[in-house]
Amino acid sequence: MRATVEARRELGPEYEAALVESFVDRLDATIAARVRAEINHAGARPDQGLHPDQRPQPRKSGNSSVPIALGSMGIGIPLTAIAASHAGTAGLLLAWGGIVAINFAHALSRWRSRD
Repeated sequence: MRATVEARRELGPEYEAALVESFVDRLDATIAARVRAEINHAGARPDQGLHPDQRPQPRKSGNSSVPIALGSMGIGIPLTAIAASHAGTAGLLLAWGGIVAINFAHALSRWRSRD
């Protein structure tokens, strides 16, 4: 995100929409990769012939939702300002749609891991 903000400063406001779109695309790709990895990790069972080093490790106890929530707010505040000021309502909806998708994927992975 910092690189995107720095690029915006260097390139000027006429490139802002492209920079925000590029950032959101990279964010979506990262989220998708993490969700796939989590699904693959949660779907593997030790009795499926995995090497002991590849077996899923037990999850640590604690509330992993707190870092996700704080991270969402930390990213959401500057993204809201950038998206609303330069891309309008569509940018704002896109930015918060990505944040909601992150939180939804996290909640879904926690829900699936309880089974």
